[in-house]
Amino acid sequence: MEWRFEKFDAEGKERDEVLEHLRGIFHDILLRVGGDAEEALRWMKILGERHGLFDGPVDYDAFAKWLEEDAKDLERSGGAVKLSRRGERAIRDESLEQIFQGLSLDVGGQHGTPHAGVGLERMPETRPWTYGDQTDSIEPVRSVRNAMLRGGFEGGRLDLREEDLEVYESEHRSSCATVLLVDISHSMILYGEDRITPAKRTAIALCELIRTRFPKDYLAVVTFGDEAREVPLDSLPYIEVGPFHTNTRGALVMARELLRRRGQANRQVFMITDGKPSALTERDGRIYKNPMGLDRRVRAKTLEEADWLRRLGIPVTTFMLTEDPVLVEFVQDFTQVNQGRAYYTGLGKLGNTLFVDYLRNRRRSVR
Repeated sequence: MEWRFEKFDAEGKERDEVLEHLRGIFHDILLRVGGDAEEALRWMKILGERHGLFDGPVDYDAFAKWLEEDAKDLERSGGAVKLSRRGERAIRDESLEQIFQGLSLDVGGQHGTPHAGVGLERMPETRPWTYGDQTDSIEPVRSVRNAMLRGGFEGGRLDLREEDLEVYESEHRSSCATVLLVDISHSMILYGEDRITPAKRTAIALCELIRTRFPKDYLAVVTFGDEAREVPLDSLPYIEVGPFHTNTRGALVMARELLRRRGQANRQVFMITDGKPSALTERDGRIYKNPMGLDRRVRAKTLEEADWLRRLGIPVTTFMLTEDPVLVEFVQDFTQVNQGRAYYTGLGKLGNTLFVDYLRNRRRSVR
């Protein structure tokens, strides 16, 4: 073994640590401004001047240049600076790491079960063939060997019988289809509290978890304000709150339709919200809105959709970002009708709580 020794560069080490710290702040600002890189840089400069972020070994110009040339989080297009694909990946990795740091080790989340059976991953071990096994799982070499040991090779012909057949064991793995509903109504940024950024970071982290650890799982993200819209997973850093009401029923209807086409045994809906339902999509496509109180018709239609999901065996887990008494009472009724779950969680624990629930559900059928 060959060892190489080099002089420790203390100044370079400090500079690298400062750059990574500033990068984390920049990523957080990016999520708050909907992925607008130029706006994020402007705010980074303002915050640097106010709080002395660039008084150390790295000034603002050096940091902006580093983001573009070394970290490659940013790229230029038509003279404008925008977030690059590599930058999007860095935000996903960072979001996943932040949430996993707070997870308990006992939640597991592995797909494996204690028994073997028909599954996705073929194992080297074999077992005797039984009725119902697929023919493409037969192990030919051992099956022929069993026939020959029995004396089933005579006159140049192989007498292969049922008792000679062996099939590959396969590791039984569960699979999960999840729709994540993210509230983008105006209340998500009201009263000086930013609720949409933790919701976005959680959605980004969940997407990265599934992409890297459970690639056969299905995840769709639906944003809902006045209307519900399925958004591409790569667009998550760019979603923003608007002057919208809260069309919870519309989001649940879209989730039901997305999951209805899935073949996974585990189907579930996660909903992140801080507002009471205040909008409804009419049959002709018009949006009925009533922000005052909890409209009886909106409430009834939303609970009706919760019941439809229950009949389909699809539980809804609601993550509430407020303790408004009216909303708490509604969510209690909603959860009872759907036979799902509800969590009253702070912004700092949103990702942790959702991940624990998701990983726990991977080990069992939620039907």
